[in-house]
Amino acid sequence: MNYTFTAKNTKNKINAISSKSEAHRLLICAALSDGETCIVCNDTNQDIDATVSCLNALGASIIRAENGDGEKYFNVTPISEIPTHAAFDCGESGSTLRFLLPVVAALGIECDIYMHGRLPERPLSPLYELLTENGVTLSPQGSNPLHVSGRLKSGNYEIAGNISSQFISGLLFALPFADGDSTLTMTGKLESTPYITMTEQALECFEAHIRNDGNVFYIPRANSCVGLNRFTTPHTVFVGGDWSNAAFFLCAGALSKGGVTVCGLDVTSPQGDREILNILKRMGAAISRSGNSITVSKADLFGIEIDASQIPDLVPVISVVASVAMGKTRIYNASRLRLKESDRLRSVCDMLSSLGADIKETEDGLIIHGINKKLTGGTVSSHNDHRIAMSAAVASLVCTGPVTVEGIEAVNKSYPSFISDFVI
Repeated sequence: MNYTFTAKNTKNKINAISSKSEAHRLLICAALSDGETCIVCNDTNQDIDATVSCLNALGASIIRAENGDGEKYFNVTPISEIPTHAAFDCGESGSTLRFLLPVVAALGIECDIYMHGRLPERPLSPLYELLTENGVTLSPQGSNPLHVSGRLKSGNYEIAGNISSQFISGLLFALPFADGDSTLTMTGKLESTPYITMTEQALECFEAHIRNDGNVFYIPRANSCVGLNRFTTPHTVFVGGDWSNAAFFLCAGALSKGGVTVCGLDVTSPQGDREILNILKRMGAAISRSGNSITVSKADLFGIEIDASQIPDLVPVISVVASVAMGKTRIYNASRLRLKESDRLRSVCDMLSSLGADIKETEDGLIIHGINKKLTGGTVSSHNDHRIAMSAAVASLVCTGPVTVEGIEAVNKSYPSFISDFVI
């Protein structure tokens, strides 16, 4: 489906949607706990729904509900009996696949995992090798479905810290359910650290008692309860506002008349993408805060150097701001973006070039020269990538003509209400 953005301003106040990253983690912990959990989460999307569906296939019962005050939540009844066989569909969610593959292996479930879009092509190494070296049998990488059998052993694990934080998170969820205590050592430079911190906090909320000693996690076996090893439910938990998706509106505020206020954001959140505030401030945007509301207002913007190793998801929309900032912006340490829903470095370059920006790819990033504070408009492809589609919408605010996005439905992956929130 195509959608054409024509307005030169967006809504000047919105509520942040619920964090997809936090929801994945809390749902998994709740499904592996010792009792029912209410996860207050006002918003959902295709990726969260994929995790819910997969956990239900593993024997949990997760129901979407709403209380009398209009607050929406997931009611999670944990897995009561581990199935011997299962099949589930991850959709296009890399988090769902990479978090639950080790969990399935640790529980000893023979399972077929189905995937869609570009997900079957995205690499699983070195997680794949770690699993197969430690009691798990997997069909060849790229298989769809991916067949899993055997059971993950406890032991001393080692994984590079600069490959994927999702692999590390998946092992942290899984190893408490192996047959004994384990360690997980991260080697080399650690990237996307905030995502691992989010996993630690979710596990701490469910009393997993995992200890982080710098680059080594000490992972005790989960408590035995009702015939299974279990985490301990806190009964009620809350999903915070999503900084990754709020970033599109905060960047829009730096580009549109009157600015934009986003409500419901915790500035102490472990989510790494709250770094968007520091980046916009460095670029010259005016930023103010009142309680849990952040306002970004239009100002003279200028190019900067950005190390994207800890904030890769921000690169598409930062690139939009950079395209109309004075001077040069260099984004580097972003090579992992080539393995997302699209090759995001190429997709961002194609999208902004089509709209008249001066941008080029490097091996691990982008170089952008801001031009005249205006782009031209035109038709761009979403590349079936939610972050490219939403970035194109933000770019429309600084285009002299309309911007038509082909495949706008890609936003449903993380933000189904994006158009209604964005368009005045």
